Amino acid sequence: MSGIRLGHGLDVHAFADAASRPLVLCGVQVPGAPGLAGHSDGDVAAHAVADAVLGAAALGDLGSRFGVDDPSLAGARSILLVEEVVADARDAGWRVGNVDLTVVAQRPRLAPHRDGMRRRLALACRVDLTDVSVKLTSTDHLGSIGRGEGIAAWATCVITAVDPV
Repeated sequence: MSGIRLGHGLDVHAFADAASRPLVLCGVQVPGAPGLAGHSDGDVAAHAVADAVLGAAALGDLGSRFGVDDPSLAGARSILLVEEVVADARDAGWRVGNVDLTVVAQRPRLAPHRDGMRRRLALACRVDLTDVSVKLTSTDHLGSIGRGEGIAAWATCVITAVDPV
């Protein structure tokens, strides 16, 4: 097993039709914004991070780990899934070194929530706040994201081998 690995994750969700569904990114609820469609809470950012961790540790992907056919996961808090895959990676001999996340959204304005997203993601990944980057951008009105139809997220994660005890 090499001492350092890199993983990446990508997820995209359309906005939900249900006006009552909250928008959740990195486990942080964004007040007044439409939520994202999905079997879980639709947290596109958490999903991208979870896939990055799983990929780096060669533990599969989010869809195979937590199937959309599992009724017990309906409405699940995706940040808790991140905590679970981080624990799985740890059990496989890896710890998260750092996470770099980019959230792409034309709407809503997310900058006021960046710090909360970083804090919650650092907690879920069991790393210091300085090891988590959350970047926010738009597509300048290009494509489905630019038309405000949903949100996308890309994540990169470095994991390192856990020192033997």
